[in-house]
Amino acid sequence: MHVLVSAAPSPDWRLAVVLVILVVVAATVSRVAGLGVSRDQVTAAVRAVAQLAVVSLVIAATLRSLGWSLLFVLVMFVVATGTSARRIGASPAQVPWVGLAIGAGAFPVIALCLGSGVIPLNGAGVIPIAGIVIGAAMTASTLTGRRAFDELAAQRGAYEAGLALGLPSPDAAYLVISPSAREALTPGLDQTRTVGLVTLPGAFVGVLLGGGTPLEAGSAQILVLIGLMCAQAITTSVLLRLIASATVVRGDLRAGFPR
Repeated sequence: MHVLVSAAPSPDWRLAVVLVILVVVAATVSRVAGLGVSRDQVTAAVRAVAQLAVVSLVIAATLRSLGWSLLFVLVMFVVATGTSARRIGASPAQVPWVGLAIGAGAFPVIALCLGSGVIPLNGAGVIPIAGIVIGAAMTASTLTGRRAFDELAAQRGAYEAGLALGLPSPDAAYLVISPSAREALTPGLDQTRTVGLVTLPGAFVGVLLGGGTPLEAGSAQILVLIGLMCAQAITTSVLLRLIASATVVRGDLRAGFPR
């Protein structure tokens, strides 16, 4: 009987050499091309190695307990909320509302995947699916917030015109910011449209590296992609309404919005 062997890279000296080469090449190219991010690339790489080393040890421990796994998911959610709130310029008092938007998108998808039995309700099932979905919801929140606030700043006249026509402030603001949602959702849509033709995303590759069959990898990836599409749509919709109602407002816009 043929047994599939994991194709995942081993954490040995060869991996270390390859990583160093990749970082040096990236930083050198950025410096030569004048991109201005060579130092950031080195710092990001060092942080990624350190953080993943710690997280790997933590996950190894939490995988043995469903309770600890759920606690780790909560930590991921809190970090995602804080990161997105900081990126969009929300005040500390508005952070829970950003968390509401991210949670509204992420947790129903996670609950459906686990509650249906499609993903096993254990540490090995909970942490990967939760991390992927919460991360995607965080990205949608950040892109939505940044684009929406940029539109409010750039199209102040359109917002004022809506008010002059008698629209309530939330309705006038929503007319201005709603077109930005497409840009926030486009990366996820493009990834879903082109999966298997242009890219083989993480879930597919991860299952293959773990020794799974191509059919199992495809099943995992399609679940992830459609789940992400749903989570991001909900997060974007909720955050747009929170921004339109001025529940979440970027610092530089607070003086004149809402009116």
